[in-house]
Amino acid sequence: MSPLVSVTPTTRAGLATISAKLGLRDKMDLAPVIATVQTILDDIRAGGDTAVLEYTARFDKVTLTRENLKVTPAEIEQAVSSLDPALLSTLREAAANITRFHEAQLPQDIHLATANGGFTGLVHRPLDCVGVYVPGGSAPLPSSVLMNVLPAKAAGVPTIIMCTPPRPDGTVHPAILAAAAIAGVDEIYRVGGAQAIAALAYGTATIPAVDKICGPGNIYVNTAKRLVFGHCDIDMFAGPSEILILADKTAQPAYVAADMLSQAEHDPLASSMLLTTDPELASAVAAEIDRRVPLLPRRAILEKSLQHYGAILVVPDLGTAIDFANELAPEHLELCIQDSDIELTIQKIRHAGAIFIGHYSPEPLGDYFAGPNHVLPTSGTARFFSPLNTADFIKKTSLIRYTRQDLAAVWEKVAHFADSEELAAHADALRVRFDADLARQDKPTHSQPNHPAAPEVTGKETIL
Repeated sequence: MSPLVSVTPTTRAGLATISAKLGLRDKMDLAPVIATVQTILDDIRAGGDTAVLEYTARFDKVTLTRENLKVTPAEIEQAVSSLDPALLSTLREAAANITRFHEAQLPQDIHLATANGGFTGLVHRPLDCVGVYVPGGSAPLPSSVLMNVLPAKAAGVPTIIMCTPPRPDGTVHPAILAAAAIAGVDEIYRVGGAQAIAALAYGTATIPAVDKICGPGNIYVNTAKRLVFGHCDIDMFAGPSEILILADKTAQPAYVAADMLSQAEHDPLASSMLLTTDPELASAVAAEIDRRVPLLPRRAILEKSLQHYGAILVVPDLGTAIDFANELAPEHLELCIQDSDIELTIQKIRHAGAIFIGHYSPEPLGDYFAGPNHVLPTSGTARFFSPLNTADFIKKTSLIRYTRQDLAAVWEKVAHFADSEELAAHADALRVRFDADLARQDKPTHSQPNHPAAPEVTGKETIL
């Protein structure tokens, strides 16, 4: 089934209506999911490995023991040796591209001298331990291993823990293990679902607690990540995948149709949209989609995605399409337009996770190989989130060092500032260094705000 097709030029108001329709994927009732996931998190936090094993048996139908939760080096070595050599070579080349791109993002420390020998600064330190979740689902995702692990490696994270659900026989797919070996994962555990997120967040006797969790997953995994956020960090709040293609008469219908289907096959909730200034292209792409869908193995998913969250729309001009792109803030934005319009269009795009430029930069190139990260903000969050990047695995720490001469030049100003906020002890922390703090004087001269008297401390209270 082809997506919604409108060959009548669509106005800005019409596009807003379509946007609201596509936004329905964010209006699911999550209350039952949250309740289920919270129970799992509580059970893992209380029961540790025992609860992890129980949930693995219940959800994955695999009976494991504490001793074989961790994937052994021999299993990893066997996976690498058994993988198709051509795929192994491609994984290594992709890893090199991803590493190069993310190492180029490493930030520089800041050191600013003060007037009298001191300095202020900013230093960058990698997180100590990062957890990566890799789905097992209907297909292995070695690309997710590379895209989530290699930025952390580029940042200098010393320990990376990976969780991925076991297959029915208790093993992990060789492609996932091979990608983990290439990327340099330190420990791998055969645990999936919300229970894996809980184990990474809280730690068990076997699985270490981490500082940050990243990686894709189903609605239960993503909900678990949201609920543990604050106990540890997470990469982002992920939703269904989406692509928006802006195309003109220079676009090839077969290319555009294939790119739309590459996103629609992810999930029934995935969104694929085409905005074009050419009515003939719109009709040709719709026909090409109808021809291709029955030939693809994930036909059922494609049909649901296209029926509910797909659209092919004609717009009066490229400016209208750009305005809609900025309103939608898509995860993936393809520009299949003539070369003369590309540079100005890129300048006008303010909100997009990743922009794929020209007729030979299809979205799957970014998924697997080019180097920029494929972990991107979805569901309009590209308005305020960025792609996963090296800085996501680095903390910043401020440095302040004033000499006595530096402080002597400004302490009265700072003390006055503190007085204006009625924080006398703050002000005295400046004055005491120059024998001027009022706590040393017999008659305090601080203006006293009209605060209620502090309660008498009896010794039984705990002062926080």
